[in-house]
Amino acid sequence: MEKSDIQMSKGLYEYMLSVSLREHDALRELREVTAKDPSSIMQIPPEQGQFMALLVKIINAKKTLEIGTYTGYSTLSVALAMPADSMTITCDINSDWASIGKKYWKQAGVDNKIDLRIGPALDTLDKLIHDGQENSFDFSFIDADKINYDGYFEKSLKLLRPGGLLAIDNVFLFGSVVDLGLLDKDLRARISDTDILTMRILNEKIKHDERVDLTMLSIADGLTLVRKR
Repeated sequence: MEKSDIQMSKGLYEYMLSVSLREHDALRELREVTAKDPSSIMQIPPEQGQFMALLVKIINAKKTLEIGTYTGYSTLSVALAMPADSMTITCDINSDWASIGKKYWKQAGVDNKIDLRIGPALDTLDKLIHDGQENSFDFSFIDADKINYDGYFEKSLKLLRPGGLLAIDNVFLFGSVVDLGLLDKDLRARISDTDILTMRILNEKIKHDERVDLTMLSIADGLTLVRKR
């Protein structure tokens, strides 16, 4: 048996969480509230939030960017991991979803470290670039509409400092990047052929991009980590 043959069974997944997950009460409560939302499949799992929190601690991040807030679980995970004088800018077009997280950001005492920007994320990123914030962010997380992933990637690279980290979510698209048959009916309705093609092209592009170092991990729906050279 090869290590690559090991499958994450439900039992193994539950064991992993039981011996490794340390979830703040506000995170747990937000996750449980989000689970009731019809779009809760967009929620990152707790182990991914914990992993991202560890990354920002490792690089001593004080200025981070998030493209795609949803209900703010990933936002809260990162904000909790950063020092008091830090700031995370999080972008979304849906104020209703984002407003769910605000209660828990405040409950955790980190709402003062979170700058929520409502509007098209590409416009927000362009404004940050225009305002002279290139090469100033320590960490960026992309988890939004797939059709704009390449634009988010390019603008995040401009905004990241050399040595900064970029995390790109859903790079597997629930397996559809290799096999459409892996999608159930509900997922097929959510994921378009254009989404799949866009992700395949971006994954291949990053592999050959000499501006970055990278690794792709099988966390949740696939997570690519990119370090700006």
